[in-house]
Amino acid sequence: MIGNWQINTTPWVVAVAVAFVVASVWFFFRSLKREGRGGRMTVLHVLRLIVAVALAVTLLRPERVVVKKRSEQPRVVVLYDASGSMETKDVLTGDKQTLSRAEWVKQQLAAKFSGPLEKQYQVSLEPFAQPPAADAKADVETEIGTDIAEPLARVLTQYPDLRAVLLLSDGDHNLGKEPNKSPVTPATRYAQRDVPIFTIGVGSETYLPDVEVQSVLAPTYGLVNERISVMFTVQNHLPREVKTTVTVQGPGDVKGSKAIVLPPMGQVQDSVVFTPTAEGEGDFTVRVPVEREEVFPANNERTFHLAVRKETLKVLVVDSQPRWEFRYLRNALMRDPGVLVNTVLYHPELGPGEGAGYLKEFPPKREDLQGYDVIFLGDVGVGGGMLTPENATMIKGLIEQQASGLVLLPGALGRQKSLADSALADLVPVETDFGKGSGFASGAEARLELTFRGRDHWLTMLATDPAANQAVWRGLPGFYWYAPVVKAKPGSEVLAVHEAARNQSGRLPLLVTRAAGNGKVLYMGTDSAWRWRRGVEDTYHYRFWGQVVRWMAHQRHLSQDEGVRFFYSPETPKRGDKVRLNATILDKLGIPIIEGKVVVTLTAPSGTSETIELVAENGEWAMHAGQFVPREGGKYAVEVTCESAGRRLKTQLTATVPSLEKTGLPAKLDVLREIAALTAGKSGGTGDLAQMVSGLTLLPERKPEEQRFRLWCDPWWGGALLGLLTLYWIGRKMGGLT
Repeated sequence: MIGNWQINTTPWVVAVAVAFVVASVWFFFRSLKREGRGGRMTVLHVLRLIVAVALAVTLLRPERVVVKKRSEQPRVVVLYDASGSMETKDVLTGDKQTLSRAEWVKQQLAAKFSGPLEKQYQVSLEPFAQPPAADAKADVETEIGTDIAEPLARVLTQYPDLRAVLLLSDGDHNLGKEPNKSPVTPATRYAQRDVPIFTIGVGSETYLPDVEVQSVLAPTYGLVNERISVMFTVQNHLPREVKTTVTVQGPGDVKGSKAIVLPPMGQVQDSVVFTPTAEGEGDFTVRVPVEREEVFPANNERTFHLAVRKETLKVLVVDSQPRWEFRYLRNALMRDPGVLVNTVLYHPELGPGEGAGYLKEFPPKREDLQGYDVIFLGDVGVGGGMLTPENATMIKGLIEQQASGLVLLPGALGRQKSLADSALADLVPVETDFGKGSGFASGAEARLELTFRGRDHWLTMLATDPAANQAVWRGLPGFYWYAPVVKAKPGSEVLAVHEAARNQSGRLPLLVTRAAGNGKVLYMGTDSAWRWRRGVEDTYHYRFWGQVVRWMAHQRHLSQDEGVRFFYSPETPKRGDKVRLNATILDKLGIPIIEGKVVVTLTAPSGTSETIELVAENGEWAMHAGQFVPREGGKYAVEVTCESAGRRLKTQLTATVPSLEKTGLPAKLDVLREIAALTAGKSGGTGDLAQMVSGLTLLPERKPEEQRFRLWCDPWWGGALLGLLTLYWIGRKMGGLT
């Protein structure tokens, strides 16, 4: 060190630099002696000596060191978590009381725990991850959650006089999965600047005793006297088995219940069924009783909104002969007060069937067919005096475009074989092999066996819980014939299989569903559902077919008014989902319009509106479709208008917001320990706060700030050397030297 200058004193570097200077001086005097003093050449020799000395100095890497003593008072920033997860009530105090994490932090702030720090430091108390105020319009594009990395990075940038950070949090950083969102990233920068982070973990690292209704999944609407199934998930955080009852209750004293058994520290997913008896709209509540050990009774219930309407569903039953399956199915649907039935019975030998509700022919026009919610196709085919290819094409369009349902009920005559060569081929959810015959008959009775999915599917739920439902299906009378099914097609959902018959693909699927465009298809590969009446009359037979009709028509009747049918998918979208909007507009004669501007206006809970013009996707069925992405959660007011037809519909669409901030979860303190260790700080629990404050007061004074001016790598110094060398080269050329 020479004054404020520091050079590289490595012996070999100094030796090389000195030798280089000595050699340059020797050449300088030798040149003067040979060429004489004075004149232009002497100037060139001097310039060369200056460049040589400058290069030798550069080799020594000179640096000017300026030590700047810090005069300002150092700062300590206290960051405390104000996120939703801090409402978890799991902080045990010395007097054996249980506080929420937020309450504990609030108590410490009120007690001015940072008082000892203020004698030595500038102290800043700053919350982070605060949820937006109830009356504030939050940025709907941003998830409401916790980002620990952001406040740490901001503080380090904002305060050049930062000495340390004290972080009070439960460690639940749930925003962003990118590496730069990890708290470890800014902690690395803290370590480089010698700024320690002290952390206080607020909350328990293990679950406290609790029973929680975690989620509820319910339809947005139901029909009067319709069995409505609500899926729920209940979590048990008690170390013992809990026998409890899940109940659902809503307006008009509507009730339903389901007894469940929760394993210790386990979870149960199930459904509860209820039947509304009156029209209306309101909030329904799913709840479980509070156990005596529970710490969080507030999470024992969840609500959902449901509209109950009274509607008549229109069904068309088509068959070739009055077999037993046809007769009992038609009777079941005709006795259903919520169903209007029309029938087409071809009966090639005797002519079309006649009587109440019978049609002389299959509806020949689209406007005649479009009113049907569900079509049952029995042992009928295309051709042979039954369905025409045009009829098959219309049925396919009705299912895919108008969200209707199709039920396929093959029979022993095997007439559905001809569907393979029609427009309906793609809708059949199974592969069949009629080369082996029209089906398989047996003198021994066989039964349907529910698959895992079929045990609790809404279609097959004939009892109040999956266990009892399986018992019901095992007790149902069986069948003596089944269709030549090979396997289910990809994308199909198998609800029941033959209890014994199998092939290389496994047991034969006989009750299969599949989505088809906007609609649904159900395939039942036996003809003996009518036998389910034995001993119990219509209990299960009527219930099953009633559920089939309502399940298939559900999407189609989400929203409708005179001349307008509007539905969307998914039915319960989340914020950010792509929602497909579909609308069919009828003119004054009841014919779907193809031309005409169809506009959907959606008004968000915040009051902002978005207008979407639907595009006619299919000219034949006049289906108008578009896409909408909800940018915030809550209820959207929806208005569908078509000025040219004079039609207007007002309805609602509800978008849910997945909650990142959940109460009742254990604190995640590992990340707090990691960033404390990385920055040479300390980590502790709520009982260590006073010790942490004391440790902060004992931090050594910060090292003086050292600034270095590196002459050897400064661009100006390099430019000066280059300039001198350039002058020397030009001088030699002008002097005629090579």
